[in-house]
Amino acid sequence: MAGNSQRRGAIRKGGTKKGAVVGSGGKRRRGLEGRGATPPATMRKNHPAAKRAAVAAKAAKATQGQNRARPGTRKGDDGPELVLGRNPVVECLRAEVPATALYVALGTENDDRLTESVQRAADAGISILEVSRTDLDRMSANGLHQGMALQVPPYRYAHPEDLLDSARASGTAPLLVALDNISDPRNLGAVIRSVAAFGGHGVVIPQRRSASVTAVAWRTSAGAAARLPVARATNLTRTLKDWAKAGLQVVGLDAGGDTVLDDFDGTTPTVVVVGSEGKGLSRLVRETCDTIISIPMAGPVESLNASVAAGVVLSDIARQRR
Repeated sequence: MAGNSQRRGAIRKGGTKKGAVVGSGGKRRRGLEGRGATPPATMRKNHPAAKRAAVAAKAAKATQGQNRARPGTRKGDDGPELVLGRNPVVECLRAEVPATALYVALGTENDDRLTESVQRAADAGISILEVSRTDLDRMSANGLHQGMALQVPPYRYAHPEDLLDSARASGTAPLLVALDNISDPRNLGAVIRSVAAFGGHGVVIPQRRSASVTAVAWRTSAGAAARLPVARATNLTRTLKDWAKAGLQVVGLDAGGDTVLDDFDGTTPTVVVVGSEGKGLSRLVRETCDTIISIPMAGPVESLNASVAAGVVLSDIARQRR
């Protein structure tokens, strides 16, 4: 009403729904424009394909980060490894493990083990490097290094043929040991030590599904790994067959053998095949053996540890050859 048009609050403001709006701000024009081609599924934020692509990119980035890691952080068989902790480090140095570097964190509290490790590393010509604790944390997988780490280079394996040639060149009947399904490096190190102690010429292990010569095996062998060659066979069964053709008797060691150790003649060229305590010998390896021997035991014990059983057999063969 005209009489109320000047009343306070009754003035109509411009731009309201009831009033005229000048222009649309370009909304109508932009609404008529095309949005272009539809982006691929991998570029749509909530699309499953985009989520899968993001996960793949994250995994690739993590892999690249591992490849750029410092030497010594890799856990593979063909790369150097780090021995962490004061006791393991000093034990490796006592066993004359061929290390390449001793890392000591700055500000580490000194004790007898640290002093001995530094002294032994210096006497052996091993580089002694002082690094920050942050760098040592980054180099180690779990950070439990106690301020010390020892870098051990990858072990140089011999070829099975070279192993047999060196055994023949020794002037005595070849005595070799093959390990089947041995996954504990401590057992491997103990077997290497027994073979060296009882006049054996070498050890052969499979390339896959087997313990390798790591720092743990070095330490358990008490330095014997530096004197006794260890070969790695691509196919253990084929290697055993080749050795059998070369004139070696292939003898498997198993609790259910058809011959006891007392009746076994080990004076001829021999390769002793040792299986794991749990799985024993694999089927193909067992079929390749000329005979299966067992160790007679007086007590109720059903089986021995693989390294212990190997030591018993090697000791008896050494007695026969003397």
